[in-house]
This record gives sequence, C-alpha cells and structure tokens, in this order.
Amino acid sequence: MTILGLPDGRRIDFTVSGPADGVPLVFHHGTPGAKTKARHIERAAHDRGLRLVGLSRAGYGDSTRRPGRDVADIAVDVASILDQLGARRCLVAGASGGGPHSLATAALLPDRVAGAAVIAGITPPDAAGLDFLAGMGEQNIVEFGQAREGEAVLRPALAAEAPALRRADVAGLIAALDTLLPDVDRAVLTDEFGADMVKNFAEALRTGVDGWVDDDLAFVKPWGFDLTAIRVPTFVWHGVEDKMAPFAHGEWLAANIPGVKPHLMSGHGHLSIGVREIGAMLDELMTTL
Repeated sequence: MTILGLPDGRRIDFTVSGPADGVPLVFHHGTPGAKTKARHIERAAHDRGLRLVGLSRAGYGDSTRRPGRDVADIAVDVASILDQLGARRCLVAGASGGGPHSLATAALLPDRVAGAAVIAGITPPDAAGLDFLAGMGEQNIVEFGQAREGEAVLRPALAAEAPALRRADVAGLIAALDTLLPDVDRAVLTDEFGADMVKNFAEALRTGVDGWVDDDLAFVKPWGFDLTAIRVPTFVWHGVEDKMAPFAHGEWLAANIPGVKPHLMSGHGHLSIGVREIGAMLDELMTTL
C-alpha cells in the first residue's frame, strides 16, 4: 500500500506491481470499487512487462473524500501518481464505473496517456438519442434514480446496502447483484474472479459509502470534459448481454468518441468481457506505445 499526499491536502491510496521499468497500466476500478487487483489483470499486465497501478478513487478505502467531485477530477490524481512513479507516459483502462474515468484521463492528459480502454462503461447522462436507463437491471434503475434525486436520497439507500456487500462471500455477492447478472456473468463469478471481486467490494466499503455516493453523483451530472476532445487511441469493449451498462451505451460510445476502435461482442455480459478478453485488450493497448 502507498499513500500519496496531494497538493490540496488530500491523500490517494494506490498500489503498484510488476517490473519497475515497465510502462504503467493505470486501471480504474468499478463502482463501488477500490485499488485491490484482480489476479487475471495482474497476470496479463505482468506477462506483457507492464507495471500495474491500482488506485482507490476519492472516498474509497484510505483515499480522502473529495465532495462534489466530477469525473474529470480523476486526471489530477493520476498525474500525481505518475509523477510519484517518475513515469512520463502510461496506458489507462477502466471497467464499468471506471470507464468514464479512463476516458477523462485520456481526454485531459493527452501528453501522458498513450492509449485508453473502456470496458463495459456507461455514457454521459445527457447522451443524445440514448435512453440512459433502458435495458438496465432493476437495481441499477433504482440506484441511478436515487442519484438523480441527490445525496440526501442516495446516501441512506447505499448505506443500507453496504453491510451485506462488505461481508458477502461469492454466493452472497451473486445474490446481492441478482437483477444485474446474466448467466455469462454469474459463471465468471464462480471462478477466481469472484473471490477477487469480493475482496474489492470489502475494501471499497471498508470505511463507508462516500466513494460510492460520490461516483454515482458524478455519473449523473456533466462529467467535466468533452468526449470529442479525446485525441489518443481509444478502444471500447462492450458485451451484448450487459445488464449493468446496457449494450446501447457501448454502441453510443463507439459512435461518439473520435477515432475509437469498438469491440461490441455477443456472448459477453458486464463482467465476462473483462475477464475473458483481458489479454486481447492489453495487446491492443500496447500497440499505442
């Protein structure tokens, strides 16, 4: 564990693994989530000589809360970590709620990001021509509805859910996410990835729900940057069976990010695509170096 003090007085909690001379792969976790690494990502990164960086966003784990943050604010934290590591350039990827943060890093740090991947990410809330909630599982429809009503409604709802998620084993996690999991996602949660996701949720919620609250609030307001400003090579990976971030979100991102290369794939859901396609994702990202 590394705690980095930031110029504004906050602390950011991050981890680094892999070869000291490797190009950093900054991986943005989902929502809720934290710095803990999924072993399949760690193996894939190390096998390719990459240095894997995981960070807990503001309000998660031991990272100081930043009330009112927007998605764009992540760029400052990533730049500070890269400075700490003495790294001039990096690759970025983000899964689920990490997808928007990967895009923000690419848009706002174009001199430092060589390439970016978005894995099962959501769109901005005002995405033209898209019904943001259509196709989501019932739990996400409720949660985003609460976020749109504001923190006073959202916080107690997430606080009520958090204890079960923080203590859950794999079976409990599958039960807790019932309306959000197609069969293909349930299948990957029975493997090593399920145990890693349990650990990730436990760390994310160990100190409370601040990070989860602030992620959700950030997603439903303007993100603080323009997708059309992205100039680095960007790759969108999205599964047809996704119930957390519906397939239409992937299609919209693929149509609205300049120069994007999409991978819109049948036979995958929200989780399975990031587990089973990680090698191809990293191979593609490395072509941007």
